[in-house]
Amino acid sequence: MIRRNILTRLSLAAAIVLTAPVAFAQDIHFTQFDMAPMVINPAFTGLFDGRVRVSAIYRNQWASVTVPYVTYGAAIDMPLILENNNDRLSAGLQLYKDQAGDGNLSNFTGLVSIAYHKAFGENSELSVGLQGGYAQKSIDLSKLYFGDEWLNGAFVPGKSQEYHLGIGNSVNYYLVNAGLAFSHNSKDGKFGFTLGGAANNLNQPNDDIEKKQNSQTGLDMRYTGELGLNIVTGERLTLRPAVLYQNQATASELIAGNEFLYQVGGTPGYSDFSTAVFLGGWWRSGDAAMITAGVEFKGFRIGMSYDYNISTLNTSSNGNGGFEIGIKYIAPNASKFAGRKTIPCARF
Repeated sequence: MIRRNILTRLSLAAAIVLTAPVAFAQDIHFTQFDMAPMVINPAFTGLFDGRVRVSAIYRNQWASVTVPYVTYGAAIDMPLILENNNDRLSAGLQLYKDQAGDGNLSNFTGLVSIAYHKAFGENSELSVGLQGGYAQKSIDLSKLYFGDEWLNGAFVPGKSQEYHLGIGNSVNYYLVNAGLAFSHNSKDGKFGFTLGGAANNLNQPNDDIEKKQNSQTGLDMRYTGELGLNIVTGERLTLRPAVLYQNQATASELIAGNEFLYQVGGTPGYSDFSTAVFLGGWWRSGDAAMITAGVEFKGFRIGMSYDYNISTLNTSSNGNGGFEIGIKYIAPNASKFAGRKTIPCARF
């Protein structure tokens, strides 16, 4: 039994090593992507109606298959300069840490964002954002297993050539991202949308954790496109359909779905201070079916999500994918207490 367990782990390690160039070169993702808007698009920095926005999110996935892949994220953004015509300059900070698998492959990233929002009347806005940051990627080699550590029928850890020569412990690099977004609300406030596009890793930094001279391995550019709608269908019910597409090297992701938001209690007519519950159904193409649920009240949004795996890993994972919990708070502008909306509200 011990030998079988070791052979199993060796096989898993071999798979990890063989797929390392792909795994090392992919960015993180969240099911509740509206809880981490600056990860999606730098132009979403400060794209909200309020004084300041703070958020935090936690994701845990693949716990039924291996050591869980865990991701933490936290962010803050706010308008810095607001002009009389509603143009404004905003800034933000996004932090996240991702830790994956037996080898504790870890990625810590800190990003500073700046965005300018050009208002067209009171109902439309064009935003452009720029983002820069620092990342550190590391791995704990002592927790990995290599085939040449199996010597004369016994397992001898730490003897692998890969351990001593092939792979380093960490790599540091800088990131540059940019994006555009356009948002619009109807005059009656019953329909709005946000449309955006971004290009991340513009500088394509070398993130190769292997010890190779003149390595050409770099972090591929990630392209994103997103559309989110806000449709008021009655006095208490709002629909929030959205589509997110991301592409990086040979990997792509398409998420589509809808969230039902229902105001509970109080005077009909939803605002950010109303108490409401939401339930959403989402589909990540070829990977997972997701459900989101939570509550909004007094500027807070608290949400949870669960991914049911439908990919080729379904048998091994028993359908278990990822779990997330997130919280977001937007401090209101004084204009909100007067019932006046001056900035189109972004879906993301």
